[in-house]
Amino acid sequence: MAVRSASPEDIYATHPEKKVSLYFMVLGFIALTIGVIFGPFQIFNYANIDLYPALQPLFKSYYQGLTLHGVLNAIVFTQFFIQGSLLYLQARDSNVRPLMPVAWAAWWLDLIGLALAAWPLLLNNATVLYTFYPPLQGHWAFYVGAALIIVSSLVSVFLSVEMWVRWKKQNPGKPTPLVTFMTTATWMMWGLAAIGLVVEAVFFLIPWSLGWIKGVDPLLARSLFWWSGHPIVYFWLLPAYVSWYGLLPRQAGGKLISDPLARMAFLGFLVFSTPVGFHHQFADPGISAFWKGVHTVLTMMVAVPSLMTAFTIAASLELAGRANGGKGMLGWIKALPWNNPSVVAQLLGAIAFIFGGAGGIVNASFTLDYVVHNTTWIPGHFHLPVATASTLTFFGIAFWLIPHITHKPLAAPRTALAGVWLWFVGMMFMAFGMHMMGLQGVPRRAHISAMSAVNDGIYASSAFYMVFNAIAGVLLTIAAVQLFYVLYATLFSRRRLPADQVPEIPFAEAISGPEGKNGVKVMDRLFFWWGAAVVLVLIVYMPTLVQLFIHMVPAPGMRLW
Repeated sequence: MAVRSASPEDIYATHPEKKVSLYFMVLGFIALTIGVIFGPFQIFNYANIDLYPALQPLFKSYYQGLTLHGVLNAIVFTQFFIQGSLLYLQARDSNVRPLMPVAWAAWWLDLIGLALAAWPLLLNNATVLYTFYPPLQGHWAFYVGAALIIVSSLVSVFLSVEMWVRWKKQNPGKPTPLVTFMTTATWMMWGLAAIGLVVEAVFFLIPWSLGWIKGVDPLLARSLFWWSGHPIVYFWLLPAYVSWYGLLPRQAGGKLISDPLARMAFLGFLVFSTPVGFHHQFADPGISAFWKGVHTVLTMMVAVPSLMTAFTIAASLELAGRANGGKGMLGWIKALPWNNPSVVAQLLGAIAFIFGGAGGIVNASFTLDYVVHNTTWIPGHFHLPVATASTLTFFGIAFWLIPHITHKPLAAPRTALAGVWLWFVGMMFMAFGMHMMGLQGVPRRAHISAMSAVNDGIYASSAFYMVFNAIAGVLLTIAAVQLFYVLYATLFSRRRLPADQVPEIPFAEAISGPEGKNGVKVMDRLFFWWGAAVVLVLIVYMPTLVQLFIHMVPAPGMRLW
């Protein structure tokens, strides 16, 4: 029975990083709550059901809802949750306390940046969609707020690397603990990937929105955006991988099959995640086919660590299932703890990523992408790795991490379990409908439910698949209510767990550990691998970017909505 056992001050006393980590995550979930409100309006649009008139005059258009949905969910929630969860996991794994004033400075930058960016978003003064391409022009506060959020993420890069360097000095010759290694590699990758957005925002978008420069070259801005815009997908996914490798095997009742394989996968992401952006620009003039082809090959290279992850995690889960009594070829699957919402959220997220990864290979293919480019195939794909794999995993982490930090029991575990399953099923319905509509040529980012073209039969071939989106809209709305109820009911609960019932951090043991392996020593040289990534990025980006900078064609800003 849950009882009051400790004051909040006692809970945070030994590990003050708990508080700032919780604040990061809660701020992210608040942003997600607002962003998810627009989810049903977005998906019902692609079921040819226009609900946006019901939001007027508070919200002006489908495109304002799309911008809020994309920015708050994909940029704000993911980053804030990652900043909080990885900070705490690294601190506890390495037993190194982060620089607390710096950690709080990062949180305040997030809060101020979110407030600044949200102001014009809510007033329809920054309806520039998730990618905010020029010549669409938003209010200066949106760009400044977004820049502050990016700066906050770079502060987290510093925090993680500094903690890792301190640990190495305190433990010379020892291999970095796995979760610390994966966390540091994730942040180092993002430190390189974020440069594109920093340059675009600081040198172009902010001065442009303030009237200091007359225009921005759209192609240059797009190229800088996608320098960061595709690696950010790995920035969202790698924290899920941290949990799948470092925590999930123990939660499932087993052990990680191989520590070195996990490290190798993260090094693959560190080196190959950033030089891939041109595969989003196959239709753009001004970028040679040669460099587009190079980025295609490098994008395919990123599939290798993902396939390694699929093998390693599946093998680890099979060991867990058999340790739980599973028999036969597939009996181990049934023996996994399917009654644990934290585990199930991560398992279903991993299953969704299988389909998302397959679709990503299509998107990155020089020829196949032309079939699906700028169709609903793209958001259908996007919602598998981000809105399903990452988001479900983040909820799964929260289901044990928030009770661990607050000493409060998880509210309504059965409701959490039902919400996880409904979210997964709803996303599968939506992904199928959107992918198939994309193959019929239905455009993405279009208010099609308000188009007479839909009623005139231009998209009649997609009418059947629109039904899947309608079903998905209902399922996802119910799932969101359930998941947020569990989350906020836990946070606002007055009950406290006895000390012996507080969830432990489920750091997984490895069957094949890092000790005594020369390859692990080589992999532990993260600065060397980061340097290799920098060199690769310079090789594949600089020839094109230099030409774009020399031959800029600035365009004045415009506002369509």
